[in-house]
Amino acid sequence: MPTSPPALRIDREAVLWSASEIDRADRPLLILLHGYGSDEGDLFGISSYLPLEPVIASVRAPIPEGPGFAWFSRYSNAEANPSPTNANAAAMAVLEWLDEQPPHPSVGLLGFSQGGAMALQLLRLAPERFGYAVQLSGFAVSGEEPGDVFLATHRPPVFWGRGSADDTITPDAIARTTDWLPSHSTLDSRVYEGLTHAISPRELTDVSGFIRHVL
Repeated sequence: MPTSPPALRIDREAVLWSASEIDRADRPLLILLHGYGSDEGDLFGISSYLPLEPVIASVRAPIPEGPGFAWFSRYSNAEANPSPTNANAAAMAVLEWLDEQPPHPSVGLLGFSQGGAMALQLLRLAPERFGYAVQLSGFAVSGEEPGDVFLATHRPPVFWGRGSADDTITPDAIARTTDWLPSHSTLDSRVYEGLTHAISPRELTDVSGFIRHVL
C-alpha cells in the first residue's frame, strides 16, 4: 500500500525577523515568501523599503532545490501551474508555523514568483487569517479552494505587480490570474514597462504605499 509523502515543514531556525521577540508584540505581521531556488535572505533585503509598522518574518521554503529552496518542485509540476495538492502542502506548512506565533493585530503576505503564488494560495486556504496580500511576478494556482467563496464575498486587498518583459511566468498563468483575481479581491494591479522577472524600485514604492494604505 503506498504511503503519503511526509508533510512539509518550515525551518523555524531559518526565519529572519526584522525585530527581536520582545519588540514584535502588538505589531502587525508581514510574512515574506521568496521565489524558486532562493532563500529567506533574498526578500529580506527589501525590508528597508517597506513601512516600519509591521514586524517582518522572512521564511524559507521547505523543499531544497536548485541553488536554494522551493515551495513546489519544478521536477514534478508544470511551469507556473503547480499541482494544487503540492501548492497546498507548502501553504499548510506556513499555516502550521503561523499557528506557533503569538497573535498579531493583522497578518499580511508578500511573495515573489513562486512565493507570490503561495501568498494567494494561503489566502485561499485561510482567508480569515490574512488582511492583505502582495504578489510580485507571481500567479494564481489552478483549481478551486475552500476559501474562494469567502474571498469572492469579502474581497481583501491584493497588490499584483509584474513586468511587461517577464518571460518566466507563462501567458497561460497570467491569463489565469487575470481571470481569478478581480472577482476574489480588491485588486491593485500594476504592470511595469520593460521590467523582467524582478522587482523594481518603482514597484517597491508602490508596494510600500499599498501596505501603508491597508494598515
